[in-house]
Amino acid sequence: MSMAPELLSVVQHNLSWQAAHAAAGAAAEAAAQMGVLVNIAVVDCSGLPAAFVRLPGAPLHSIDIAKDKAYTAVGFGLPTSRWHQALESHSEAVREGLPQRPRFVGFGGGLPIVINGQRVGGIGVSGGSEEEDEIIARAGLRALGLA
Repeated sequence: MSMAPELLSVVQHNLSWQAAHAAAGAAAEAAAQMGVLVNIAVVDCSGLPAAFVRLPGAPLHSIDIAKDKAYTAVGFGLPTSRWHQALESHSEAVREGLPQRPRFVGFGGGLPIVINGQRVGGIGVSGGSEEEDEIIARAGLRALGLA
């Protein structure tokens, strides 16, 4: 059995390096203005690193948390701050099991980057409070003309 040629190709939109760096830079500027020391990670549509900024003095453990927030956000297309609410509608097994998955982050600071309805990347911020992290991540989205 052979597949039709149109079923063999998939168009996958991705975040450019310029956009990734613009988002990370804008988020870093927002963090500096707020006086919050954070790590900022931007990933492409596959969850692979596209840009990273660490404000001097940001917590070292927050480096991986920022990366995982971005990874979780692009992987599911959901802001990481919405996971608590999203899990309420699932079975107990999902509520207990999903948060135990490696790299899954279920608290605020990770946002998907969506352009024309397509996930092209994610941004994760860690080092401040959940609210501060999300405000800083949104500054990165605004730099791309998204909010």
